[in-house]
Amino acid sequence: MPYPYVLLSAAVSLDGCLDDTGPERLLLSSPADFDRVDEVRASVDAILIGAGTIRADNPRLLVNSPERRAARTAEGRPAYPLKVTVTATGDLDPAANFWHTGGEKLVYTTDKGAERASRVLGRTADVVSLGPGLDWRALLAHLYDVRGVRRLMVEGGGTVHTQLLQQGLADELQLVLAPLFVGDPAAPRLFGPGAYQGGRLRLIETRRIEDVVLMRYEPTAPGAGPVAAADHHWLRTACDLAALCPPSGTAFSVGAVVVAADGTELARGHSREGGDPVVHAEEAALAKIDPADPRLPGATVYSSLEPCSRRASRPAPCAELILRAGVGRVVTAWREPDTFVAAADGSGVLLTAGVDVVLLPEHEGRAKAPNAHLLP
Repeated sequence: MPYPYVLLSAAVSLDGCLDDTGPERLLLSSPADFDRVDEVRASVDAILIGAGTIRADNPRLLVNSPERRAARTAEGRPAYPLKVTVTATGDLDPAANFWHTGGEKLVYTTDKGAERASRVLGRTADVVSLGPGLDWRALLAHLYDVRGVRRLMVEGGGTVHTQLLQQGLADELQLVLAPLFVGDPAAPRLFGPGAYQGGRLRLIETRRIEDVVLMRYEPTAPGAGPVAAADHHWLRTACDLAALCPPSGTAFSVGAVVVAADGTELARGHSREGGDPVVHAEEAALAKIDPADPRLPGATVYSSLEPCSRRASRPAPCAELILRAGVGRVVTAWREPDTFVAAADGSGVLLTAGVDVVLLPEHEGRAKAPNAHLLP
């Protein structure tokens, strides 16, 4: 199910604190970085914070620049992004700035919390119950399907950031490091304890902004069952590889990437790679990995087109090669049409053998692009 692109944004001190808990609140960002945050806010469809952050910081969460608000309205968007908060209990202060500035407001809560939030807020905000407990996947799906949110900026607090990262739902982390030490043991930290992805995140940008440093990261670890944000990155990579295939009128152009559970890329390949006119993408990628590599059982194969179940050019189709390699998970963008093989069902072969197969149809157009000449 599609979710919005989820961007986590935070500023921390050198000792990892979010802010100072003393009577004089310590601002970690510089004026230039506050302007950068304003620019990011203007680019998104919604901004989300936890109810605890509303109570602790009483933020307004506005796009402050009149020029940026004007640009949004010129594009046919509201001047301010949708403001979203999450609360399990419905414990919300109706006098908080959050409710009386900016545009529309939305509260996600539980069945129990919805009764209290609706009573306290009245018509100030829309209240949506997620059931007996908070379910981040249901929340993101509702934002995407019902509210049309495609880019979501999450500004805190630490509990919200922790849960989204641990559940593999964050597409990007924007972290600003301030040259300050808070030194207060009671000051809140950005992330809490728990299980995070095992490998290293991918650093995609560093930027000096006055005396602070912006670092942007992407998660790399594949999901385990439910879709993780990193799955979209790797599947896009596979689709981009398909564009490298030598053109053919008798075979699809396909790209594939094999990724270990900790986010390490093990190999990649594409159709007709290396001058071999009949090699398939998954075949090319798997051939580059030692069959005894202990990471293979926990790996994910990303393929722009579902692995083939039958082929004439080689004894073993790609679905069979994946099973022989012991890979337990496959993510693909596009089910194979009947263009060359009728009723192809590589996904069914893999599923029957116990492989977890995930289809992300939102990438289908990208997978089809280098094959447009083969499609009706």
